[in-house]
Amino acid sequence: MRAFLKQISLFVMVGCAAAATHWAVAVGCVEAFALPPLAANLIGWLIAFLVSFTGHYRLTFRLSPTPWTIAFRRFFLISAAGFAINESAYAFLLHTTDIPYDLLLGLILVALAFATFIASRLWAFRHKSAA
Repeated sequence: MRAFLKQISLFVMVGCAAAATHWAVAVGCVEAFALPPLAANLIGWLIAFLVSFTGHYRLTFRLSPTPWTIAFRRFFLISAAGFAINESAYAFLLHTTDIPYDLLLGLILVALAFATFIASRLWAFRHKSAA
């Protein structure tokens, strides 16, 4: 149980770093380059993906016997699926609510964090002979 709690703590720390990166890059792209929020969200996700995978591979799931190449592909699929949900929800809510784009993005990033942990723990970083 102690190891699981440590793993959750590491996941939260890495996830917060990746979410902060995603948010900061996306908001920075909107503010500095006048990109539309949805395009900025894509750029933020791509950069945050690298932060997230590296942190989870080296910290959260460092004891996993899964080779990094397999874990990378699996984690990319999980992250891309999460991003598809993120982008869809973000597009819908940007057009149907008056919530500021930056606050809305933050709320969506937090909402998807739990599902990412479960999928990562049970599939992306689990040793499995077939990719």
